[in-house]
Amino acid sequence: MTMPEISDTQRRAARAVGVCYLIAMVLAIFGENYVRGSLLVADNATATARNLMAHEPLFRVGIVGELLTFTSDVVLITSLYVILSPVSRYLALVAAAFRIVEAAVCVVMAAQSFDALRLLSGAPYLRVVDPNTLDALARLTLSAHGSTYNVAFVFLGFGSTIFGYLWWKSRYVPSALGILGIVASFLLGAGTLVPMVFPAAWNVMYPAYMVPMFLFEVGMGLWLLVKGLPRQPVTSSASP
Repeated sequence: MTMPEISDTQRRAARAVGVCYLIAMVLAIFGENYVRGSLLVADNATATARNLMAHEPLFRVGIVGELLTFTSDVVLITSLYVILSPVSRYLALVAAAFRIVEAAVCVVMAAQSFDALRLLSGAPYLRVVDPNTLDALARLTLSAHGSTYNVAFVFLGFGSTIFGYLWWKSRYVPSALGILGIVASFLLGAGTLVPMVFPAAWNVMYPAYMVPMFLFEVGMGLWLLVKGLPRQPVTSSASP
């Protein structure tokens, strides 16, 4: 089946997808690896609290970076729907719905990071609570950040799996890239579910099951920025 002629709106949306993939990746690495990685101390609530109070501006910048990441996700999801809805409007809508749930969960997660600062603020109404208890509660709040991210990854993985299938079927990008998107996305969604049931699996699977998704998003982002969408109508892949 020959796809409809690719519109200028789709081409602009493809560029937006490329930019958003790369921006989100950079911001995520900054927020998770640099900010949280340097401030949070495993199994030591007091040291973590001390780091947060000593580097509060950096922690706040990290939260803002997360919010910008999820803002770019909204643009990304909308752009993916614009590009891929001519392939299958129903599947594109289902995929977009999964991804919107992911973005909403992540926004709430980022907002809850301020709770840790509130617990450590030294406000008068907190003086009835032992400081060590406040440190522990703040650390618990920060630990919940990772669990919430995992919930979001389930919706990200399955929504992106459908988008990957639509990329493959559309032939807007090389088939290998579409297949990588399907496999990497499903692996992310399923791989996040397994440790929820079997926590010990986390030590074996992390971070290997996330690597294919990293390669897909960077590869897709670069492809859409450099090559964009085809100039001529393409023949879509047959449904499996």
